[in-house]
Amino acid sequence: MGGVGEPGGGPGPREGPAPLGAPLPIFRWEQIRQHDLPGDKWLVIERRVYDISRWAQRHPGGSRLIGHHGAEDATDAFHAFHQDLHHVRKFLKPLLIGELAPEEPSQDGAQNTQLIEDFRALRQAAEDMKLFEADRTFFALLLGHILAMELLAWLIIYLLGPGWVSSILAALILAISQAQCWCLQHDLGHASIFTKSRWNHVAQQFVMGQLKGFSAHWWNFRHFQHHAKPNIFHKDPDVTVAPVFLLGESSVEYGKKKRRYLPYNHQHLYFFLIGPPLLTLVNFEVENLAYMLVCMQWTDLLWAASFYSRFFLSYAPFYGATGTLLLFVAVRVLESHWFVWITQMNHIPKEIGHEKHRDWASSQLAATCNVEPSLFIDWFSGHLNFQIEHHLFPTMPRHNYRKVAPLVKAFCTKHGLHYEVKPFLTALVDIIGSLKKSGDIWLDAYLHQ
Repeated sequence: MGGVGEPGGGPGPREGPAPLGAPLPIFRWEQIRQHDLPGDKWLVIERRVYDISRWAQRHPGGSRLIGHHGAEDATDAFHAFHQDLHHVRKFLKPLLIGELAPEEPSQDGAQNTQLIEDFRALRQAAEDMKLFEADRTFFALLLGHILAMELLAWLIIYLLGPGWVSSILAALILAISQAQCWCLQHDLGHASIFTKSRWNHVAQQFVMGQLKGFSAHWWNFRHFQHHAKPNIFHKDPDVTVAPVFLLGESSVEYGKKKRRYLPYNHQHLYFFLIGPPLLTLVNFEVENLAYMLVCMQWTDLLWAASFYSRFFLSYAPFYGATGTLLLFVAVRVLESHWFVWITQMNHIPKEIGHEKHRDWASSQLAATCNVEPSLFIDWFSGHLNFQIEHHLFPTMPRHNYRKVAPLVKAFCTKHGLHYEVKPFLTALVDIIGSLKKSGDIWLDAYLHQ
């Protein structure tokens, strides 16, 4: 057997960067596959092999995000997540250890080469159409209408007093404002507004911290994993929800192992009690605070503190401490309903399971669907009704999803990929139907296997 860097070689010792000017060692996929362990990660980008083992902890998107692509061709993920490729390639140079052997395919496993080439051509067409360029006026208006709602809610209480009607109206307006903040910070997190990543991040910290009370780093840490491996257990935090809820393949697994921590055959019912009402109020608040403290994100903590200070200083003169806290809880609960229904209508009813090692386009389409567009739904959902386009091109400004959609449909038709579009209410009902189906599958496996 040859050594590392020789065709047919075993894993051998860790490779260092290739000497400047020296021929690059060549690797086969069977060698690369052996480097997908904690502390030992290789990946492939544009047929070049990189050892990210030591650098992963310094990766701006987090070690988990880049680690999820261990021993894989990460070319399309690399392009999907980064706007300024010239800048990012500087960080790759010291990590380069070799390249794929000439006779090796660019992707490991049985993947459709023509589909991958056509998707890259699709992306190039979108770039040529300048669909990755943002309309700053569009996003300025979004921020403006958020700030206007914040002011309007306060003026209602200031002018009408803290009665029941004015309080309910203010809570509804604040909840809508908070929902729109989720959408705007989401755009900034994907670096889809400014050309400079730094500007996007500073603006995201303001929106996420001062306007919402959350950590931008926490959100990016979990959300980028969702984009990298949507609906994949232990890689996508959004579907790693067992043992509270069972989704997809986990239903059979829990049933066969006779695990019954909750009455999962009724999860579509208790979902209404602990899902939409409590996600942002309890789960996100606790997870967010823990992340900031454990990861020592002190700047984010100060931003979050500024939100709570502003909120309580604004409303405590009218409600007192207890009343202001109740108003805050009411806003979070209303906002939480929006978040769960809008973000999960595109994902929970789709395929959920373990890693399948698909190509980028196929993996995104298997986990997403669209909701029929309208001016109201586009605004209300923050254009997340175009979830397919968003997942294929995370850095594309959302106002361009309608323009790229026909190209995506044609691509899907050519390769037999399901481009699913649902009515809004159907998409919401499908969440409950999917939970019930998973619960029934669990019960059947629990009783009969």
